[in-house]
Amino acid sequence: MPWKTQTQMNQRIEFVMRAQTTENFRALCREYGISPKVGYKWSRRFVQHGLEGLKEESRRPKSSPTGLSEEVVCRIVLFRERHPHWGAKKIHELYQRSRGEAPSQSSIKRILEKCGLVKKRRTRSAVESGRLHSGAKAQAPNEIWTIDFKGWWHDANGRCDPLTIRDEFSRKVLELRALENAKTETVKAAMEEVFKRHGLPGRIRSDNGAPFASSSALLGLSRLSAWWLALGIDLERGRPGCPQDNGAHERLHLDISRQLEHAGYTERQAAFDIWRKEFNEERPHEALGMRFPSEVYRDSERKYEGTPEKLLYPGIESRRVKADGMMSFEGKVYFLSRALGGWDVGLAPAQGGRWEARFGRLVLGHLETATEAFLPIVAQSQEVPQAA
Repeated sequence: MPWKTQTQMNQRIEFVMRAQTTENFRALCREYGISPKVGYKWSRRFVQHGLEGLKEESRRPKSSPTGLSEEVVCRIVLFRERHPHWGAKKIHELYQRSRGEAPSQSSIKRILEKCGLVKKRRTRSAVESGRLHSGAKAQAPNEIWTIDFKGWWHDANGRCDPLTIRDEFSRKVLELRALENAKTETVKAAMEEVFKRHGLPGRIRSDNGAPFASSSALLGLSRLSAWWLALGIDLERGRPGCPQDNGAHERLHLDISRQLEHAGYTERQAAFDIWRKEFNEERPHEALGMRFPSEVYRDSERKYEGTPEKLLYPGIESRRVKADGMMSFEGKVYFLSRALGGWDVGLAPAQGGRWEARFGRLVLGHLETATEAFLPIVAQSQEVPQAA
């Protein structure tokens, strides 16, 4: 039976005092309504600790048989310090790969929280926004590559505005390159190296900025994107001023900003290469089933064989576009785009006496010979019209 709550401490003191001189301990326990086991416990505590020993102690176990050892806790903290922006899932995967087994994700999360290594995030309500491209996700490596400039910052070497190229399906960063400038020829030379290493993608997604696109040109074509089309690569772009249309690539830029922008490195490109290798070969991704991007990615079967000297249009006529964007056809001159200067455009008969103008697989618009006008395609979406 329990002690009477209102006089619990007084009864314990009285009991242990009498227990020192009683000859019948069990009878004394019955008098106070407790078992001999409880009586012996309080008597022993009184002898060892005096009146302080009669106070209630915490029932919490002094140790847990399933608790993490100090070595394991230190290892978790070291993983976090090495990768300060990785969460419990990624650390769990990395720990398991390196040690063969790992504490649970909840245990790792608890350790990170207790060590003050986790900051709670504000939650925001999701806002649904439309997309101008098809919205289809890549289902295999090299179906879609995404490309952009990170956005400049200054370091010990001066201004830095790295070019980033990423495979959408595998998340692999194919290039992180510090370029001298963002001119077409500079970016083209960097992309040629990527094409030589990995082959050609089916489609490239970019924003509407130079040198990837030109807002004032036909279908937003730039000299760089015209080169992509000549290589047989389709185009996809987000809406102007809407970086969320290429959100995963922007998320990559956030990681770069956190880990490289203020790193204080002296050899810029060497630091970029080390970071890219770690991202591709050491960082597990939840969307990939905690695999590394390099474990998922494979090079494209479409090999890069250099820039074609001429585009062929079997069965239809073709004409060369001059450097000023002008093209002659049936004795008349039409302006298309300077981005197409030096390339051939295909011309296929269409209804109403018109001629459908194509560049590679892309339908540009129609030549109307009666009015000597070129009528460009007005793209209502980023799924640019392809020739049949």
